[in-house]
Amino acid sequence: MLSSTRAIKLIQKLLPTGKPKIFHLIPRSLCCPAELPQPPESAESPDLPTWLRDDQISATKDADECDFVIPPLSSLFAKPGYGTHVRVARRLLSGANDADVDKVSQILKNRYPTPDGVVQAMSRCDVKVSHDLVMHILKRFSNDWVPALGFFTWAKNQTGYVHNPEVYNFMVDALGKCKQFTLMLELVEEMKGLEGYVSLNTMAKVIRRFARARMYENACEAFGKMESFGVARDVAALNILMDALVKECSVESAQSVFLTFKDSIPPDSNTYRILIHGYCKARKLVEARRTMEDMEQQGFQPAAFAYTCFIEAYCRDRDFRKVDTILEEMQEKGCKPSIVSYTIIMHALGKAKQTNEALEIYEEVKRNGCVPDASFYGSVIFVLSDSGRIKDAWDVFRDMAKQGIRPNLLVYNTMIASACAHWQGTHALELLQKMEEDSIKPDVKTYAPLLKLCCKKKALRVLKLVLNHMFANDVSIDLGTYELLVRGLSMSGKLEEACMFLQEAVSKGMVPKDKLFMSLLDDLQGKGLTEAEENVKKLMKSCQATRKERDYASFVEA
Repeated sequence: MLSSTRAIKLIQKLLPTGKPKIFHLIPRSLCCPAELPQPPESAESPDLPTWLRDDQISATKDADECDFVIPPLSSLFAKPGYGTHVRVARRLLSGANDADVDKVSQILKNRYPTPDGVVQAMSRCDVKVSHDLVMHILKRFSNDWVPALGFFTWAKNQTGYVHNPEVYNFMVDALGKCKQFTLMLELVEEMKGLEGYVSLNTMAKVIRRFARARMYENACEAFGKMESFGVARDVAALNILMDALVKECSVESAQSVFLTFKDSIPPDSNTYRILIHGYCKARKLVEARRTMEDMEQQGFQPAAFAYTCFIEAYCRDRDFRKVDTILEEMQEKGCKPSIVSYTIIMHALGKAKQTNEALEIYEEVKRNGCVPDASFYGSVIFVLSDSGRIKDAWDVFRDMAKQGIRPNLLVYNTMIASACAHWQGTHALELLQKMEEDSIKPDVKTYAPLLKLCCKKKALRVLKLVLNHMFANDVSIDLGTYELLVRGLSMSGKLEEACMFLQEAVSKGMVPKDKLFMSLLDDLQGKGLTEAEENVKKLMKSCQATRKERDYASFVEA
């Protein structure tokens, strides 16, 4: 049985110093209430609906929650001063004061109709503005453009402070991510007036955000206007545009760009590889092969990357005979497969439940003198976990350090997803703790499996712990995460809570698909939650109207 003291120590380590104490998150079965100190008042994540805050959470506690056990301090983590060096390093690397970050967050967590409202609210804030503080806050609110832009505007007007290009570029990207394209372009125009601020990196963010929104013509137009911003329209810029179009499922647009500019901007080997990747991704393998032949005629060797595109396409179709054919062709041409090639093959074999064949790839890697990297080990872990060999997966994870390979974010995400898939919430939280020890910053994919598991187990207090941990690490909740929470809570019978997360997402300007609304409405029917049902319908109509406005605006801009 886990003692309350050990549980408290672990939870304290999960949040950086200066963040809210969360003794109150421990399920009742883990501790004696008399032994626990009262949590102090503190700022909470603005991503938490009111029902999930301290004063409301006791009313929503579910008996099933006690099954989700906060992990004990294993020997792996029970080191004197564990986590201290991480916090010290973070403090040295960042000039942002935790108290200032929390003070600003406390203001921004309130809802404001416009950025001007944020500017007005911030006028009463006495924090000292620095680049570190600004980046800290912008990352924390990167999926909520109103407080982000409002804070950005307020900070820009503070005496003795000037935004650097990094801050501007981050804000440009955040506005594009939130589909605020008019504001995004206005900000780039503002940067144009600041000498040297608009760079290839700036225009790359604009192009990629347009492409991700399927606004391909706008992406091409941004490329066409680059020189007016003082950015060279060279092959590096051309490749960025083509790569963005290819990644967002428009290889046809990429091909058109290639044909338009190939005489004025001579392509390089990367240009051809991008096209090959695009055609393979679209399953247009004849065109991909033709592009490879054209590449060779222009004096460029395909190299392992180009062949790997074909390997990936055949792996997606689980056509492993053709994969072998490509490997044979590579051998004939003296082109060694890269570790990326082997990783893709092994991962695909694992997904196809051909575990033994997948693990044989490791032997082939050694025979060919190819050096495994962290991503390769991540795929080994995935294959083992997916086949139920959890202990072996953990052994591989621990063995990485002995091989001189440091686990990266992808490896940790794979391990956490595996633990959650096998209902091992304790191990998942331990891994989250180990990430902090290794100074690896989590991303939204790190938390998604944990959030899903919390929903399945109806563990609302642990859900709050995870959401607060996200906030403390400046991981902003995106639309995909909100959709995960709404679906997960709805399927677990937590309908009111699901509705509140949905409302929270819409209030931030996010536009969930109609399918999510309809699914929630189906679950609400016959449950006597008439008010909630009507509110969901209103939210759906609001999002439909917003979607039409955006589609029309995109049409006009195109």
